[in-house]
Amino acid sequence: MIPESFLQELLSRTDLVGLIDAHVPLKKAGVEYAACCPFHNEKTPSFTVSPTKQFYHCFGCGAHGTAIGFLMEYTGLDFREAVRDLASRAGMQVPETLPDRNEPRAAPRNLVQTMGKAADWYYGQLRNAQEATEYLKRRGVSGETAKLFRIGYAPPDWQNLAAVFPDYQAPELLAAGLVTENENGRRYDRFRDRVIFPILNAKGETVAFGGRLLESAGREKPEGDQGPKYLNSPETPLFSKGQELFGLPQARAGLRETDTAIVVEGYMDVVMLAQHGVRNAVATLGTATTSTHVKKLFRQVSRVVFCFDGDAAGKRAAWRALENCLEAIGEQNLVAFAFLPEGHDPDSFVSAFGKDAFLQRIAEAVPLSDFLLRALASQCEMGSAEGHAKLLTLAKPLLARLSAPLLRLQIAKRLAEASGFSQQEVERVCDLRPVVPPPPPRAKRPAPSLLRTLIRDLLQCPELARRVPLESLPGDDPDSGLLRRLATLLLPEEGEGEADEIGSHAMLIERLRRRGEEELLRQLNSINQDLLRESFSREDIEAEFGTALEKLSELRSRREFEELKEKARKLGVSGLSSDEKARYLRLLARTG
Repeated sequence: MIPESFLQELLSRTDLVGLIDAHVPLKKAGVEYAACCPFHNEKTPSFTVSPTKQFYHCFGCGAHGTAIGFLMEYTGLDFREAVRDLASRAGMQVPETLPDRNEPRAAPRNLVQTMGKAADWYYGQLRNAQEATEYLKRRGVSGETAKLFRIGYAPPDWQNLAAVFPDYQAPELLAAGLVTENENGRRYDRFRDRVIFPILNAKGETVAFGGRLLESAGREKPEGDQGPKYLNSPETPLFSKGQELFGLPQARAGLRETDTAIVVEGYMDVVMLAQHGVRNAVATLGTATTSTHVKKLFRQVSRVVFCFDGDAAGKRAAWRALENCLEAIGEQNLVAFAFLPEGHDPDSFVSAFGKDAFLQRIAEAVPLSDFLLRALASQCEMGSAEGHAKLLTLAKPLLARLSAPLLRLQIAKRLAEASGFSQQEVERVCDLRPVVPPPPPRAKRPAPSLLRTLIRDLLQCPELARRVPLESLPGDDPDSGLLRRLATLLLPEEGEGEADEIGSHAMLIERLRRRGEEELLRQLNSINQDLLRESFSREDIEAEFGTALEKLSELRSRREFEELKEKARKLGVSGLSSDEKARYLRLLARTG
């Protein structure tokens, strides 16, 4: 766990305007900065950055966050990666009081620099590699596209990188996967006579390579090289194929514009889709799609479409992708599957039929629920009782893994229709707990303006949470529930003094994010808008907060008095308990 005191200092030392301006050009707008929002399409700027309050807010789509949140949303980094990135920029070392053994350690900077140097060299070699450039031209790759993906070439010699790195025996070359050693300890380049595709992480750093072996009529593989047509870097401290996606940095603008990620299987699929103007495609790296891949994409888009060949192998790849989506998908996410005609992959299809035909396939992609049910039904004899029973047996473990409860119930409903069981029977057999919607709020909403004032003041001065009368807040108002949750989360846990560490709205955002309160953050966004439009001193905020508490107490007293008066009218004063009589007389004197 990263201490909150460190996050507070990190945010205070981060130039939020400079960080965002490097990705989205900002213009001065009074004391704030403005731009067209990078998270949705708009023509009039509604995205505002406050350097003094350390957060950004979009009045159009509601995007709201700190420097950490911006890196997470814009680049797809997770929380720890974003913190490490900002710490590196600020020259700070991230302390971790309770390190997670399953959390990958930060990659050594010297390995990043080593990979970057190799990538530059491979890219430079392509200009003089006639066969490699002819191969790319035959595949339809333009010079502009080759530059976009920094495609390079590794010559056929055994130790090309010895000319790039003075110490060919340096441990970094082996650790980065650039070289390999035989049983005698002799080193040689891993990539030889291959077109090189750099694999970048979310920050745009080269962490691995994919190499496509050059083959042509009468041309043999390099001596001693019997490797596969496509060769990837091995797992290294920089690179895990289950976490990275080829083309993700290049697709970032397309992902934002379309709110859709297209997942394909090959480097050339991504490259040629980009060549034809489809700029929101990424590829897995010689492995099945993982839950980590899906979660990374859902941090940037709400819809993911897997596009595979229509043959048996493509169907198997799609099914593996479906299985790994189940635990990552949320209620706001959509997953679909697009299948191309047999004999075509995305590269050949877009080259033969064009961008519009390909995008039509994506638009008509089969939703996850349809694909799941069709695939399961194809394994069952649906005209028999045994087939119906088998259908539920196959569906049960999949539904158990599905993390979206409403989608789970929708699939259960369709299973009932297909199998002849009732939905209640399907839910019982599959161990599904019914989703009970919350009761609708009562029509009467006491003092919403006062409650919203208290919430707004808490967002600016989190330490005021200690003064919120949690037990006496009205229980029949949505804003009351919002205030109660917010104040409870801001109070220090037993034995801790964390409430004193928050100190700013920016730090409050990170406190809520760390505790998984994304829904609470979303609900607060409409109130957050006031924080950019209005500016109060601390004294003003505390005075307003105290006044609002007094008015809320008065309203509570009036309501209690009216309830006791009504009870006394119906039952007589003798019908009140001694405690109720005392409260009634006290309130009567106060209102008198």
